[in-house]
Amino acid sequence: MQTRLIETGANARINFVFSNRGRGEAEGSDEFFRLVDSYGIPLITHSSTEFRKQIGGRFSDHREEFDQQVMDKLAGRDADVCVLAGYMLIVSGKMCRQLPLLNLHPALPDGPTGTWQEVVWELIEARASKTGAMIHLATEEVDRGPVVSYVTVPITGPGFDEHWQALERQDLDVIKKTEGADFALFQAIRREQYRREPYLLFETLRVVSQGEVRVVDGQVLDASGTQLSRSMPQGLCLNHQIAEAMPENPG
Repeated sequence: MQTRLIETGANARINFVFSNRGRGEAEGSDEFFRLVDSYGIPLITHSSTEFRKQIGGRFSDHREEFDQQVMDKLAGRDADVCVLAGYMLIVSGKMCRQLPLLNLHPALPDGPTGTWQEVVWELIEARASKTGAMIHLATEEVDRGPVVSYVTVPITGPGFDEHWQALERQDLDVIKKTEGADFALFQAIRREQYRREPYLLFETLRVVSQGEVRVVDGQVLDASGTQLSRSMPQGLCLNHQIAEAMPENPG
C-alpha cells in the first residue's frame, strides 16, 4: 500500500489501519489483516460485534460510546486525514468533529445515499444513465459532507443496453425478490463502480498529499485556501486521471 502511494506520486504514508472487526472474526478481514501485517503497518482493532453483545441493546443508541472507545484506542496516532473505505458503520458526530474522516461513497455527489446495494437499486429504479463514486468529508449528515473528488461511470451503451432492454419486460419488484443482487444489470453497474473506486481513492490521496486540496478544521479547501465548494461545487473531477491509471482490459 505504501509502495502504491509512492507510484501515484503521493507524498504520503499509512500510519495505521483501524478495523471494527477483530482477528479471527471473519476470513475476509483476516486476509486483509495479513496484508496489513506484511507491510509492517500498525493494526488497531475494536470489534463492533463484541460491543453489540456487551451492550445487549440497539447499536444506534450506543454509537457515541463505541466511537469514544475507538478514539481512545487511536489516541496519539497522528494522521492528516483518515479514510473510511469499507467501514460499514455510521460515524457519530463527535467522531466526525474530532477526526478528519474522508469517506468513499459509491455514488455521484448529487446521487443516492445509503449502502452500495441501496444505491444500485435506486439507480435502476430511476433508469439512470450514469453513476459514479465520490470522496467526501464525513459529517453528521450521512453521505452529504463537503465533496473532495468524484469519478463518473456511464451505465448505458455496450454491456448495459441489453440489460436495460430486458428490464422493460420484467417487474423490478419481482426481480428484487427472485434474483436480488444477482440480477445482470445490478451486477454490471456495481462492477463498473467497483473498478474505479480504488483509483479514485489513490488519486484523491495524491491531490491531498500534494496540497491541491486541504482538509482543515472540518472544511475542504483548495490550494488557495478557498472552500472547494465555492470553486468546484461538486469537488474535483478525476475522470481523466483515473482513465489513465486504469488498465485498458480489466481482468
